[in-house]
Amino acid sequence: MIGAILGLAVGSFVISWIATFAMIRIAPRIGFVDRPGHRKIHSNPKPLGGGVAIFLGVVVPLLAILIGARVVGGAGEYGPYLGGVRLKTPLALGIILAMTGMHLLGLWDDKKALGPYVKLIAQLTITTLLVASFKELRILTALGTAFSIVLTVLWIAAITNAFNFLDNMDGLSAGIACVAAVAFLVTALSIGQLFVAGMLAILIGALLGFLWFNFSPAKIFMGDSGSLLIGLLLGVLTTLTTYLPKERSWGAGWYAVFAPVIVLAVPLYDLIVVSIIRLSRGKSPFVGDTNHFSHRLVARGMSRRTAVLCLYLITAATSVAAIILPHVENRFAAVLIFCQTLLILGVVALLEQHPLPGAGEEN
Repeated sequence: MIGAILGLAVGSFVISWIATFAMIRIAPRIGFVDRPGHRKIHSNPKPLGGGVAIFLGVVVPLLAILIGARVVGGAGEYGPYLGGVRLKTPLALGIILAMTGMHLLGLWDDKKALGPYVKLIAQLTITTLLVASFKELRILTALGTAFSIVLTVLWIAAITNAFNFLDNMDGLSAGIACVAAVAFLVTALSIGQLFVAGMLAILIGALLGFLWFNFSPAKIFMGDSGSLLIGLLLGVLTTLTTYLPKERSWGAGWYAVFAPVIVLAVPLYDLIVVSIIRLSRGKSPFVGDTNHFSHRLVARGMSRRTAVLCLYLITAATSVAAIILPHVENRFAAVLIFCQTLLILGVVALLEQHPLPGAGEEN
């Protein structure tokens, strides 16, 4: 099975790499570029369209698997797994439709700069339609259908916007998404959730194919068409994962459901803090600025590449604890994992509170 997972990642990587390479040349010719602005850190126009490559890197292999599962049937070594894929086909197609809608929304915004609230309403509409259509995506269903749908939609929307907010430096959003996806992949494999693991492997390959050209100094940006897409997909896959091994009962390991919060602690922290700062200054939380944690690290003397790598490592540190959480057999150990995450965020918070160079200037 590991070989199949690796094969999915490699296939997705190749598609994404080729598509990104192509978009670097096509985007400038059609005027699809990100031009320097008052809060942009690049000084020359950069090709957009990395989101197109990520989209193709995810959707093409996924459709190929769905078609292959229908054609091959139950024959061969992977017959039993393909049978599971056939059962998940309606859900997979629903996710593809939602990804397509979010990707097109991002492309539209990249091209014409939609208003933030138009984007938010569109995001919520796409997510609500998906969650309302598939019960397996809903969280805390014991609290009632309506509450479960609302809570799930808000969670997915939060993750979607967290990765959109993170897309402020070369390789940052896609890299952190890749680190998080690896953590979720290890967790899914450890508890036997192969459908989720396969989708995560595809996402990882697509992200790495794009990061080949996006890590500092970037040759291409993914734009909202990429950041909204990967945020949606990670949000959906976190709700689809149970986080409990088959032999564990809900009562014995309920704390495992907090694993995605721990993995995504840094993106969620940045989303919350930046939104609070903007609201406290009377600004919309969706209007970009340079108050992100990555910007603050650079203001304190780090290079942009080092700041991005620092955030990778912080995310990896919380992710390791989250991978262990579903297999923890007592609450004391779970509490220690939660405390470790809070301590890591405490270090981040201290860096946030430290006076920036040029106090009084907007950052």
